[in-house]
Amino acid sequence: MGQQTVKGIGASSGIAIGKAFVLPAWEWDIPEKNIDVTELAGEFERLYQGIRQSRDEIEGMKKEMRGVIGEENSLIFDAHLAILDDPEFVREVQDIIRRQYKAAEVAVKEVIDQFASMFDMIDDEYMKERSADIKDVGNRLLHHLLGTPDITLPSDNQPFILVTKEISPSQLVNLNPDRVLGVVTMIGGRNSHAAIMARSLGIPLVISLEDQLIAPIQTGEELIVDGEKGLVIIRPGEDVKNHYEQRRRLQQEQRRRLQETRFAPSVTKDGVPLTLLANISSLKELDVSTGFGAEGVGLFRTEFLYMDRDAFPDEEEQFAVYKEAAEKLAGKPIAIRTLDIGGDKVLDYFPFPEEENPYLGYRAIRFSLDRRDIFKTQIKAILRAGLYGNVKLMLPMISSMEEWWAAKEVLREAERELAEAGIPHRTDMEVGVMIEVPAAVLIAGELAKEVAFFSIGTNDLIQYVLAVDRMNDHIAHLYDPFHPAVLRMIKMAVDAARKNGIGVSVCGEMAGDPEAAALLVGLGVTHLSMSARSLLLVKDRLSRLESGECAKHAKRLLKCKTGKEAADLNHRFLAAAIEGGNPV
Repeated sequence: MGQQTVKGIGASSGIAIGKAFVLPAWEWDIPEKNIDVTELAGEFERLYQGIRQSRDEIEGMKKEMRGVIGEENSLIFDAHLAILDDPEFVREVQDIIRRQYKAAEVAVKEVIDQFASMFDMIDDEYMKERSADIKDVGNRLLHHLLGTPDITLPSDNQPFILVTKEISPSQLVNLNPDRVLGVVTMIGGRNSHAAIMARSLGIPLVISLEDQLIAPIQTGEELIVDGEKGLVIIRPGEDVKNHYEQRRRLQQEQRRRLQETRFAPSVTKDGVPLTLLANISSLKELDVSTGFGAEGVGLFRTEFLYMDRDAFPDEEEQFAVYKEAAEKLAGKPIAIRTLDIGGDKVLDYFPFPEEENPYLGYRAIRFSLDRRDIFKTQIKAILRAGLYGNVKLMLPMISSMEEWWAAKEVLREAERELAEAGIPHRTDMEVGVMIEVPAAVLIAGELAKEVAFFSIGTNDLIQYVLAVDRMNDHIAHLYDPFHPAVLRMIKMAVDAARKNGIGVSVCGEMAGDPEAAALLVGLGVTHLSMSARSLLLVKDRLSRLESGECAKHAKRLLKCKTGKEAADLNHRFLAAAIEGGNPV
């Protein structure tokens, strides 16, 4: 057979060229095995031991990968731990063992199949992805109960492209990135936990090929994986292979070139200085970000200090972390966001209420103002750390002046109590707010008169402006950063900040998107905060653009009637402005 090009979904960008290794489907064929009443206690102990072993493994993977994929993405493993700790799951398995006298592995297989099928039947892409998590946890537990060997990868130490029906986070963690050039799956979603992890690890991934293949891919067949365009080329011809080899070499050369610029000043082509900051969730991520040349931290997500533990952190523990972060930055700015818990981030030790719409519910500043004791403890720790660097305090999800005033009242109480206790602390700390809900944009003029700075959180702002859950694959295409309403909202917030002489930054994914960064600079934003891995590409892109041209371009975009029109116009502008039509 000749060359075949198959179109799937690009879930993690990059180009991989190599031979396929097809991973056998991990389908368990477990024969019925019954026990007698005298074996019940032993069977329950086997089940509990398997759960303990699985839990220890998952916690170990989470700890090992935290520094590689970041605190936020490492929470993927919390979803797996939650399945093992789900009392309904354990109770169902126990009932089958107790009432039907079935062996533990048989009972686990039945319950896993039942739960996975239930999620598969729900007409929602996000819920289908949770089915994959359940299967992953079930396979791990069955592996321990049956004592089966791990799946064996090629032993010749040659790099390969992994081809499988679906890939789980656990399998990705156990792959050696030096040997796995890329991954191709038959099913899966772009926002699955495995896809998120592949992007964090920099492994090209194309998914959803099942209905596109004429014949199954065979081990040993040569493949090209184009993770950006979602293409898999089977048995490529020499011309195609040479074309992709050249593209891959250009990408590698670009990465080397960008690394050389990491400590160069961030400026536009016409000399306007920029400040490129990092979004972090831990001290480890801070170390990574400084290696990429970050000029400070525009968003320190503190909720991860509160997770993966059994009680709220006290003032001293938080102070130690914030102080170390400030000292490591040696005078560079760090904006510490107060606890943004709720929504998809919950605590094992705190019972959040059942909510129909948790993203619209008891979260972020709403939680903090309801639990002022927890809020005040955190603020005290931040104020004390303020003596050790350029620390700013940032409040999430502010939607009214009343919330700002209430938060300021807690701040004043914290300052007064520290002073009365004779504890040194910062008395002139800059306090700003996140602009991430439409209400905050519409009162931005009033807020700007009282706060020290704005930080525009585009992830939530786009979600709330457009009423689109970007994790829902059915409607993810509606999540559009270039939608006219989004662009006009950002402009309103920036204008309000500039009119009142306060600082303004953007800390959502738009800041780290080279396609969107030029627009933000054109709107007057010179402080951009992003994932550390985006810093060098954004710096390079903006160094090739003139701020005056970006401003004229932004005005044109604001007149567009649709997001597609704006995105197309933006792409043409960048293509023309950068290297005469060859965007990086």
